[in-house]
Amino acid sequence: MWRALTPPCRPPLHAGSNQRSTHVSESTSLSRYAQIGAFLLRYRKAGLFNGLDLDVQEVALAQDADPVVPGQPEHFVDDLEALGPTFIKIGQALSTRPDMVPPAYLAALERMQDDVAPVPVAEVRAVIEAELGARIGVLFGSFDDVPLAAGSMAQVHAATLRDGREVVVKVQRPHIAQTLREDLAILARLAGAADRLTDMGRRYGFADWVQELRHSLANEVNFALEADNLRRFAANLDDYRHLYVPQPMDGYTTERVLTMDRVHGIKVTHVPPVRRIEHPLKQQAQELLRAYLDQVFVHGLVHADPHPGNVLLMDDQRLALFDLGMVARLPPHTRHSLLKLMLGAIGGNGDQVGEISEAMGTPLQDFRHSQYRRSVDQLVSGYAGLHDASRQYSEGRLILELTRVGAACGLRPPPELTILGKTLLNLEAVTTALDPALDTRAVVEQHLQQMMRRQALGSLSPANLASEWLDLQELARRTPQHMGAILRTLAENRLRVRIDGLEESRMMESLQKIANRIATGVIVAALVIGAALTARIQGGATLFGLPILSALFIIVAGVLGAGLILSALRRDRKVDRAADRTPD
Repeated sequence: MWRALTPPCRPPLHAGSNQRSTHVSESTSLSRYAQIGAFLLRYRKAGLFNGLDLDVQEVALAQDADPVVPGQPEHFVDDLEALGPTFIKIGQALSTRPDMVPPAYLAALERMQDDVAPVPVAEVRAVIEAELGARIGVLFGSFDDVPLAAGSMAQVHAATLRDGREVVVKVQRPHIAQTLREDLAILARLAGAADRLTDMGRRYGFADWVQELRHSLANEVNFALEADNLRRFAANLDDYRHLYVPQPMDGYTTERVLTMDRVHGIKVTHVPPVRRIEHPLKQQAQELLRAYLDQVFVHGLVHADPHPGNVLLMDDQRLALFDLGMVARLPPHTRHSLLKLMLGAIGGNGDQVGEISEAMGTPLQDFRHSQYRRSVDQLVSGYAGLHDASRQYSEGRLILELTRVGAACGLRPPPELTILGKTLLNLEAVTTALDPALDTRAVVEQHLQQMMRRQALGSLSPANLASEWLDLQELARRTPQHMGAILRTLAENRLRVRIDGLEESRMMESLQKIANRIATGVIVAALVIGAALTARIQGGATLFGLPILSALFIIVAGVLGAGLILSALRRDRKVDRAADRTPD
């Protein structure tokens, strides 16, 4: 059953009516601003982002006792879908941000539907013919006008090539790229204003999040990149005989049209129990989990949306993976950090998990380091203390809880961490559907340890050893030069040791203040003692009722003491200003 949706696309305008076009565009943009602004204001007042203000001690309570009005999260999702494809994707992105959205809204967003009213087939045919440069009848032996599926970004039709090969054609919705650009431009301005004018914006950086979303959606609407992802995943998963990735058709794929092999099968959530008894799927579930761990920690590719709808069980008992538009790429240092974090969590090492997650995140102005470390220790201890295959505190949920605790303590989590947590949760849903008795923790722990051993052995490969040998050769070649320079410096008595930062250190500042105050105290004491001794002199001239000598002592010493006191005070102020200018 299709979910009706009216996308906010611009109506076509006649050429030659520039003034009318500008007026329509401006009025439409203002209307869109008002529509989006009213939506954000409605749910901000309704408490959607109240979870941002929670302290870390309140996080667990907020998960158990949800103060949200019943039915409100479902209304929120409905309103998001009504705003169009951009906001459907925003909802899917928000479902990976437990640090920003309360649990009740997360649950509703995870059930968010991406099915919308299909595009008329005439428009679909026009896009295909314009992109591929030929008529449908020339390109395909047959083309089914009834779509297999229709989403917010594209819809899929079944077809056959001229040689009878079965394929599916994924066609981008008309004007979708323009709609995304315009909506994201509006959101970027609103996010920038929120970052400047609100404490919440300064703390969470909404503008950066919108920019990340813009980059992600730009990749998703480029079907040439999705075709490349299909090829990469197929090559990386070649050793897994129970996994299959359909391949794109060269010559039939562009940025707006993707043609690939058709897969026949059923969703993993619809596998009949009888079939699971006849053909156990434990091996398929284990291979899928290990394959995704390899993708993340070895190849640096994170399929951000491996939910059960994107995995089919084929007739030959293989699992087919598709819809690889949302793929994040991780640099080597990020992969290494995530791998160490996962191993630390599995080993119950809260210090390691806290240190790595803190290094990956962005500490905000009010970051509470000690509180964050204590909370991480509690999370990791609770996770490591579960020795059964409990899915209530699984690897994915642990990662997402880390992001939530970090946000509560003033640590903005990196996007890679939330993507990894959401990916692991989705994988757990798939593996549970395939084999409810599978111990995912045991599979993850065993495979990560094997991965670490392979990486350690890989560092001893001939290529790495050759590189290290070249570095040693370079060091040996330059060592006599460096030793000669050091000996000449010693012989000429030109060796100097410089310690930067000592004079500006807080220790030196404290010593200077103490010395200034001691000197001031000594001078004041000398003044008092001198005045007392000379006041006993009898006879002679007097000044201010005191013997002239005593008065002169008091005047001279008073001037010198006042000068020293003022100098000490001025020095203290300079030191304080220098300390204020010193970066943390």
